[in-house]
Amino acid sequence: MRWALKRSGANVAPWWEQLCVAGLWGGLLALERRAFLQAMFSRPLVAATGMGFLLGDLQTGLFVGLLLELFHLGGAALGAALPDHDTLAATTASAAAVLMAPDGDASPAMWSLSVLLCGGGGGVGRLLERGLERHTSRLARLAQRSAEEGELRRAMRQNLWGMWSLFSAFAVVTMLGAGLGLLLARPVAALPDPLLNGLALAYPAMLSVSAACAAKGSRARQAGYWAGLGGLLVALWMVARRLSEGT
Repeated sequence: MRWALKRSGANVAPWWEQLCVAGLWGGLLALERRAFLQAMFSRPLVAATGMGFLLGDLQTGLFVGLLLELFHLGGAALGAALPDHDTLAATTASAAAVLMAPDGDASPAMWSLSVLLCGGGGGVGRLLERGLERHTSRLARLAQRSAEEGELRRAMRQNLWGMWSLFSAFAVVTMLGAGLGLLLARPVAALPDPLLNGLALAYPAMLSVSAACAAKGSRARQAGYWAGLGGLLVALWMVARRLSEGT
């Protein structure tokens, strides 16, 4: 049995298989986060590293997950307050980063670009999760009523339908993030070296900002903007430096 897709040279798996693997992992982690187990496999570091392993680039998953884990370190669901869906941000960003590299060797520039493009997916996931709560709550009430009436099989089916809706919704969104990486593979490869170097240096810049946020325990909504701005400024500085050296 293959536990991971091959990502070297001519052994790269078909695009549809890569998308299916990414969607399956994203959907399962969405269930683990809310519906069963809750053993913290859905934390960004584990989720992104697992995605990298399954798609054949463990290193990329690890480094993308490290950045997002630091940024979301203080996130927790307390009562009716839902934090950003850090799992979705991690799975989409790591999948996009891996699939940006057709040869299976994603660069730090691709790590940075994937985080900048998909790191905000946590807000999308929070909205999606909140929207699905109404549907799953209705099914839970129906399941409880069925169980009280002695219809245990019907109650079980209704619970499974609620889990299926959560799985399928997040699987589709994760596949969209992975598909974004596939679409950007050629454009990213054609970027000029100064821009790629700037994006590569943006990764440690964003990592340092995320580490600072984690150390302070900051959960301010502006923290994400500051992290992205720090990475963008470093990238622009490197581009300007390279252009000045060229002239």
